[in-house]
Amino acid sequence: MRLVMMQLPPGEPAAGPWRLERVGVPVHLLFEAAGPVQGRPRIVAVDGRSGGGTSTLATKLHAAAPGSAVVHTDDVAWHHSFFDWSELMAQDVLEPLRRGGAVRCSPPGWQAMGRPGAIEVPAGLGLVLVEGVGAGRRELAQLLDAVVCVQCDIAEAERRALARDAAAGTHGDIEGATRFWHEWMAQEIPFLAAQRPWERADVMVRGTTTAAHDSAHLALAIPGEKPSQ
Repeated sequence: MRLVMMQLPPGEPAAGPWRLERVGVPVHLLFEAAGPVQGRPRIVAVDGRSGGGTSTLATKLHAAAPGSAVVHTDDVAWHHSFFDWSELMAQDVLEPLRRGGAVRCSPPGWQAMGRPGAIEVPAGLGLVLVEGVGAGRRELAQLLDAVVCVQCDIAEAERRALARDAAAGTHGDIEGATRFWHEWMAQEIPFLAAQRPWERADVMVRGTTTAAHDSAHLALAIPGEKPSQ
């Protein structure tokens, strides 16, 4: 597997050694890390930098794990706060899941802005993936069963995020998307520098690779694993 060197922000160590595995392998590893549970789903955080590929990874894990669901931190935080949403996530999503119940909530931002619908997760699932920047944050650690972190080159993450937002028209044109990116980064960079979610990760997934592999495979690393001799 050929990999490009990633530029990471100061203080974030490069993970590795990396190996190529089918998508089902990290699902199995995360189930092992979570351990046995009874009467409720395993709750796994999918954390990483904006534009790094957390939503793409969550989608792949969801597809590989029947009886699973995905909750996006962006939905909980929508028109509320970039990162001051841990209490909402705990009370409205994670605690009901750990009690074995269903989730149906309309966060404050939804109510204030008249957004229809709700965040919904049915009861009886085997796995719930909580995806987004800060999903594996320290304040939620006791409510999570495992954490997977995505590591991505910072320039590539910016390119992806701007292309995504510009295409969606989320913040107007490319200039609006760029202004929002810098506003977001002004909070994300110190937030992740303080949180260091990779230190709590059970599995690392590489978001930047030139490996010629299909979407059924991922480059992953296990923290603390030594290179094979």
